[in-house]
Amino acid sequence: MSAIPTITSPTLSGRDRAGKALAADNISLPRSISDNLFRVLVGVGLVLLLLTLVGAFAVRARHAMAAYLVGLMTVLAVSLGGMFFTMIFHIVNAGWCVTLRRQFENLAGMMPVVAVLSLPFILGEVASSLGLIEGGMLMQWITQRQEAGAGIIEAPYLLEKKAAFLNVPFWLIRCAVYLVVWVSIAKALMGLSVKQDATGDVALSRKLRYMSGWGLLALALTTAFVAFDWMMALDYRFFSTMWGVWYFAGAALSSLSCVAIIAFALKTTGRLDGAVTKEHFHDLAKLMFGFTVFWAYISYSQYFLIWYSNIPEETAFFVARKENGWQYLYYLLAFGHFVVPFLILIFRPVKKAMLLVAVIAAWLLLMQVADMVFVIRPVVYVREFAEASPGLGGIWLDAVGVLGVIAIYTGLQLRSIGRTPLIPTGDPRLNEALHHKNYV
Repeated sequence: MSAIPTITSPTLSGRDRAGKALAADNISLPRSISDNLFRVLVGVGLVLLLLTLVGAFAVRARHAMAAYLVGLMTVLAVSLGGMFFTMIFHIVNAGWCVTLRRQFENLAGMMPVVAVLSLPFILGEVASSLGLIEGGMLMQWITQRQEAGAGIIEAPYLLEKKAAFLNVPFWLIRCAVYLVVWVSIAKALMGLSVKQDATGDVALSRKLRYMSGWGLLALALTTAFVAFDWMMALDYRFFSTMWGVWYFAGAALSSLSCVAIIAFALKTTGRLDGAVTKEHFHDLAKLMFGFTVFWAYISYSQYFLIWYSNIPEETAFFVARKENGWQYLYYLLAFGHFVVPFLILIFRPVKKAMLLVAVIAAWLLLMQVADMVFVIRPVVYVREFAEASPGLGGIWLDAVGVLGVIAIYTGLQLRSIGRTPLIPTGDPRLNEALHHKNYV
């Protein structure tokens, strides 16, 4: 008796699969969709920021600026993380991530928008230093130096010792350097990548790899120092040698989470079929898991070292955040930013479930916002600025200030997604990404 022949369903060859994945309608988002979302989100964002301005007069200017700064530091973290991973992928010559890299480039490419969004904060502090805003803004060192100059108070000892670094002209110069460095690197990364889409020139990959070598060093320094200048310096007495690394950990995790959400959203619209698969989500989730642990390690180490050394200038930071209700946010971060995502992402099947990865990514972005609130918001009603807090009655101002910045950033980000192909079509490693598979 002859053997029964095995009947198999026809499958696409590797070339056919690549051709389907690279079809124009699969790797592009109609501009009508992205532009409509852009108009809605930017419109909502502008309304929310107008309400924030109203809140500055109705509640307190410092409160409104703190809410705005929470949103600013959140979107800045996302773009810095996008820039970091874009350059890391180039410098290690990574192939698996090519079909995801364009979304990291888009996040980095939002740096000009972040630069514009940072101007109200920077100009607000300058106006405070000139005495144009009664009571000052967020930077305690600016307010106290102004009061010392007017003879209202005696110049604090620590402020005098840090005067060479904490003075308005030098602070403004540093802010300008950060913005110029970030915008320059972001434009170069995106410009060369889009140029390669059009030309297919392999030499551009080498140029991007070379640029990423010095770009990562510049990014590391500016990320650390902007964390010092825009957050740690809110209370000039506090200092932590781990502050820059802590902010970087949150930035890396935030950008991974954003790309996971964007990739999932694009796939639900029928895009990126065959270009981004569960294998790519598996790797994204592994990186999210790794940086969740890294953030927790840095955060715990920072807290433990400050607790152990018991230096008043350092411990006062955490004392202020373990009372008046802020301790509940502390517990939320401990469990929500580490324990919950750790226990979920540790399982391999979860990492390949695209919807679940996107949900966890959204949760992690919410935790990043909470982390910024925990650091920035308590400075409004403590120490020299201690006044009657509006309590829960002022939470609307926190909400509109944070969401206004995020809505404008998201709207402009969606518009940028519709302006270029969803993947780098000219990258020589594209074929590797299209056939990527995990074995661990």
